[in-house]
Amino acid sequence: MKIGIAGFGTIGQVVGSRLDAGIKGAELVAVSSGNLEKAQSNMALYKNPVQVTTSEELAELADIVIECAPTSAFLSVAEPVLKAGKILVTVSGAAILEHPEIVETASKNGGRIILATGALLGLDAVRAAANGEIYSVDMITRKPPTSLLKAKYVVENNIDLSNLKEPVQLFKGSAKEGAMAFPSNVNVAAALGLAGVGADKTNLEIWADPTKDRNTHYINVDADSARFSLTIENIPTVENPGTGRITALSVIAALKSLVDPLRVGS
Repeated sequence: MKIGIAGFGTIGQVVGSRLDAGIKGAELVAVSSGNLEKAQSNMALYKNPVQVTTSEELAELADIVIECAPTSAFLSVAEPVLKAGKILVTVSGAAILEHPEIVETASKNGGRIILATGALLGLDAVRAAANGEIYSVDMITRKPPTSLLKAKYVVENNIDLSNLKEPVQLFKGSAKEGAMAFPSNVNVAAALGLAGVGADKTNLEIWADPTKDRNTHYINVDADSARFSLTIENIPTVENPGTGRITALSVIAALKSLVDPLRVGS
């Protein structure tokens, strides 16, 4: 299958490098980026350099487009792909909540949206429980202050996280409200909401916690089929502390599930 990557930053470069090294059944054919010069420079290091192009052309060239662009660019990437009846793989759960109409766009045109969620474990169980009755879903996110310095909510409210001595709660509300306030920081909460009872009914707390050196998520689910608790501690990337290292690997796993003869997990 022909693969395109929209956004060639922290996530896109890891995914691109893995494709350049070789994934059976998948071929990288093009990338797009808001910084074409930097993307072309990075592409020169590949064994098999590919075309650096626009998001619109990416939808024409590829069967699957992996979206790892900034949240503000999500629609400009997603719409051409879905209108062309192609597959969109994204980590932007918050953007899906903000633009729910893209699901209808995919349905009308034979496209497909895959939300890669490797930064959050247990979604197979959440999706299964959602086919019965879920009573409650609660999520607490605790991140090192450095992972939240560029968060939309923090910047807009001039919150100083530079010298925290103890944990500070930044947000408490629904996952949907949290995803709107922190669109680049809690995609995991958006994914949890989409998988379970809905983002409006998923409870979320966000803490800046100087005792943490990993982006940590605690989830509790109570349903008629099971009660379970989940904890994951994601190691931040050096390039962008707000993004965990496992996020790019999640995208690679989602891609491989589309081309591998055996898929494990629902």
